[in-house]
Amino acid sequence: MAGSASTPTSLIELTVSCRNLRDTDVFSKSDPICIVYQQPFGSGQWTEYKRTECIDNTLNPNFATKILITCHFEERQHLKFTLYDIDSDSLDLEDHDFLGEYECTLGELVSCSKVERPLLENGISGRNGTIIIVAEELSSCKEELVIQFVGRRLENTSWFWSLNPFMEFYKSNEDNSYTLVHRTDKVRNTRDPVWREFSVPLRTFCSGDDDRNIKVICKSFKTNGSHRTIGEFYTTVNNLKAGPGVNNKYLVINEKRKRKKGNSYKNSGEVMVNKAQIRQVYSFIDYLKGGMELNAFIGIDFTASNGNPQSPQSLHYMNPGRPNQYVKAITAVGEIIEDYDTDKYFPVLGFGARLPPDHTKVSHEFFVNGDESNPFCYKVAGVVEAYYACLNRVQLYGPTNFAPIINHVARFAAAHPSGDKYFILLIITDGIISDMPQTKQAIVDAAVLPLSIIIVGVGDAEFDSMEELDGDVVRVSSNGRYAARDIVQFVPFRDFIKEVRGYHIHSIRVRRQLEVGKPGTPIQYSTPIQ
Repeated sequence: MAGSASTPTSLIELTVSCRNLRDTDVFSKSDPICIVYQQPFGSGQWTEYKRTECIDNTLNPNFATKILITCHFEERQHLKFTLYDIDSDSLDLEDHDFLGEYECTLGELVSCSKVERPLLENGISGRNGTIIIVAEELSSCKEELVIQFVGRRLENTSWFWSLNPFMEFYKSNEDNSYTLVHRTDKVRNTRDPVWREFSVPLRTFCSGDDDRNIKVICKSFKTNGSHRTIGEFYTTVNNLKAGPGVNNKYLVINEKRKRKKGNSYKNSGEVMVNKAQIRQVYSFIDYLKGGMELNAFIGIDFTASNGNPQSPQSLHYMNPGRPNQYVKAITAVGEIIEDYDTDKYFPVLGFGARLPPDHTKVSHEFFVNGDESNPFCYKVAGVVEAYYACLNRVQLYGPTNFAPIINHVARFAAAHPSGDKYFILLIITDGIISDMPQTKQAIVDAAVLPLSIIIVGVGDAEFDSMEELDGDVVRVSSNGRYAARDIVQFVPFRDFIKEVRGYHIHSIRVRRQLEVGKPGTPIQYSTPIQ
């Protein structure tokens, strides 16, 4: 269209590996993890963007987790890669050993394709090792390969160790190097493994080129990280797509043993495709276009820990000329959800307050507009209006219980198992959850339903319990049962409040944080579009 232009963007995949990391463990090697940070638009603060997996007992990790990031060519996007040695199950990074960090811009990575730089500590390079980052622009391919492999008669060359086979898949690069794209599960104590089925996007597996060479290395797992190589073979996506058959039976060759044994060497076993199919992957927008309706609920914390609404120190301070943090959060996140909500009517629930007329009963599941027969508020403006009116009507109390409103929304989601409607619950709160076991149980139960939960933390409290519910590191579990999906996204609102050039940009920042947070949760639930 004349007079308009699109903003140039591209999806970039970053692959991280390290060499010669510092060993901070006494009786074993370090267990490294890489934390990737970004500086949101207009901010000088670092916010966590993505974590790789933790790899046990290695100073030379090749991380399989990919960092997918949208490159905005009109912006300078600052990134920081920080390495830690994970020593416990603690989610607090201060409890783990710092191994070094590297700062750059996304533009630098894209322009170089591959960088290898020393890891720094306090801005100084030393004996911290190096980080290697490979950047590749991904195609727009929306297909993924679902595949399963089995092994037969894999060779065990050790008299002392059992064979625990796993495989690593590497795609070839333009410079003839190889980049790790997937690592299978390990199967214990067998020469005839049946690995679990896995799926991988084709754009990750082969960058959209079905004839790109893929190297597969078969290894035997050892707890000390010194995994033994069984052998390797080569294939392509075009071959794999053919499924089980003679063309997908691969001899595993160990070149070192082949040179040593000469003509007497045959192979180190076989690997075969047991199942293969190409599956179309749909985006969130695809599901909306396919007829899925989005319905949003909002939950607001009315506990006394927020402070007296008449006090300027209160998070609920009622100053008509200056919105409080709750209003800012409702507006910033609500406007994002409003864009996608089907009818723009939001049921708004409150929790942690004593209700009129006598203010003797505490409720953790009440309608903020006070109308049980019609609890809906039209658009964000209606939500804010009902919120202010509710502050004048209820008495802030406590405790902070999430489970009742999660279960409330889950009952609606349970009525739509087909995924024709998808539900979002936005919870805005100031602090520590009082019913953590019940909340975890509610989340585990809701994970099989068409429901996602966004928790926005306001104020300066510690939000460790919220981070625990955001299952990026450890999937939420209750009574030994793990959530089927990671449905909770936590956003600390204080990280996004700042005035730049005289105007608030918190809405822009929250939008970007939420969009990169868990964009796949509706997709993971929904059935394929018809």
